[in-house]
Amino acid sequence: MKVTFWGARGSVPVSGNEFCKAGGNTSCVELVHEGERLILDGGTGLTALGRALGAPTKATILFSHFHWDHIQGVPFFGAAYHPGSELTFAAVPSEGGTLREALAAQMTPPSFPVGIELLAGIKRWDDLGYEQPYEAGPFRITPIEQPHPNGVASFRIEAGGQAVVYATDVEHGGKVSPRLIQAAEGADLLIHDAQYHWAEYTGQSGPPKQGWGHSTWLEAVQAAQQADVARLALFHHDPTRDDEGVDAMERLAQERFEGAFAAREGLALAL
Repeated sequence: MKVTFWGARGSVPVSGNEFCKAGGNTSCVELVHEGERLILDGGTGLTALGRALGAPTKATILFSHFHWDHIQGVPFFGAAYHPGSELTFAAVPSEGGTLREALAAQMTPPSFPVGIELLAGIKRWDDLGYEQPYEAGPFRITPIEQPHPNGVASFRIEAGGQAVVYATDVEHGGKVSPRLIQAAEGADLLIHDAQYHWAEYTGQSGPPKQGWGHSTWLEAVQAAQQADVARLALFHHDPTRDDEGVDAMERLAQERFEGAFAAREGLALAL
């Protein structure tokens, strides 16, 4: 399985020389196995992936939840407009509605001039259920419910005897979720939210971030250790975290867990 990060930023895309190494696009990760493509989240990184893929294309796109930094790349995903594309969009419905309803809302005036009905490349809309396995080509996907405002799904993804766990926008609140540890057990790669330092989360430096829906790098490391995963990708970097700050966080994590690294835009891994 090949894993490529097209967007590793959280909350809002950023630009500038100080963000070039980690990248400024919001959440989007591509998995490829046996020629089949699975895409995790549709942040602005999806726009860059779309340019690389061209159109028409075939893929399944999983959405962890419907906050704007995870869906804002969809209206700019060229393959979605091509009638020859074969795209499946899938997500667990939230308390506010389905994935299609969320995407339609962001593509409605006055927010956007082009309606969702023009996305002719989307051939299927699949509603997922927590703990209910879902098949997409060679990928077997299990959604896991995790704590986040308005809800979020983490995913355990298995293919070819390998496992990737995608756990962005998770707020453990100081104690790692037992459900996530169980889901990530023995995974080859855990992609985990690491937006904050503990001092930032608790308000020792700046306003407290409790209830904002995100984790610290320390909690990401604890999850990796307790689940006995092989590698840990620190993900969903705070929009104020420059490259120097991401590098520093990576070093701190590696002191506790050798397999830790910071997810960076353009980074590709062969598992």
